[in-house]
Amino acid sequence: MSTLRARAERRQLRRRLLLTSPAMLALLVFLVLPLGIMFLVSILVPGDYGGVKWDQYSLEAYINFLYERDLDDSLVFNTDYLQIFQRSFWLSVLTTLGCLLIGFPTALYLALQSERKRNLLLFLVTVPFWTNLLVRVYAWILLLRNGGLIDSGLGVFGLSDGALGLLYTDVAVVIGLLYTFLPFMVLPIYTSLEKLDWRLVEAAFDLGANRYQALRRIIVPLAMPGIVAGAILVFIPSLGNYIIPELLGGGKSLMIGNLIQLQFGASHNWPLGAALSFALLGFVLLAMLLYSLRFKQPTAGGHP
Repeated sequence: MSTLRARAERRQLRRRLLLTSPAMLALLVFLVLPLGIMFLVSILVPGDYGGVKWDQYSLEAYINFLYERDLDDSLVFNTDYLQIFQRSFWLSVLTTLGCLLIGFPTALYLALQSERKRNLLLFLVTVPFWTNLLVRVYAWILLLRNGGLIDSGLGVFGLSDGALGLLYTDVAVVIGLLYTFLPFMVLPIYTSLEKLDWRLVEAAFDLGANRYQALRRIIVPLAMPGIVAGAILVFIPSLGNYIIPELLGGGKSLMIGNLIQLQFGASHNWPLGAALSFALLGFVLLAMLLYSLRFKQPTAGGHP
């Protein structure tokens, strides 16, 4: 009996391995292998005219993240890259908060509509994804430039003289990021609110709660997984975005994505670019770890 059970378990194990092998192979080829190559590049010496020297190893790229070489080859603390990371973090936080302030009421409004109207509104939320991001960002250039549509509209009410100067500023970058990633905040929150048992809200009203108390004590806590998921989906792409800071910021305020591109492009310092990519990856992994620890799914037995 034990022999038959052991054979059945081995067959089941082989079947599981066979079913999961395509996914494991895909992860190996498209995730583990590129990360390994990127790590290898980060510990190599830059080539004289770009690329790397494959036979020379060094940790200089990680040292250059915080230090620079003086004339006597001594290390001097340098905050340039930290300031770029700080700016990227700050603009991403502003974008996330802006998306939350706009996205939560929008998602709540969607969840309260009838099914027919809800489907139409969800369709409208996803319409921007049908257009190339580059085209949409160029459209914002026309809107934000001096004498553009926003300047002209404010000028009608005497609020602008045609030189508002929004383009090529951090404000323009945040506007572009907010416009681009707003659906990534709306949809996860809507998914959480759609599953909400609205009888709990009615019970809160029966117990004397007002709308603000019901929102704060019932709706927001139950929608928190969607809020956190939306915050991650907005914050992480904003942190490493390249196109929007390049076009709407005019290259004046570098963000992490622009800095990495600069190392692989004009600076010809591939190891530093790879090291900066690993630093960005560390932010991403930390955010995902915090999310998984905060919102662990319980097992079937009810225990985490």
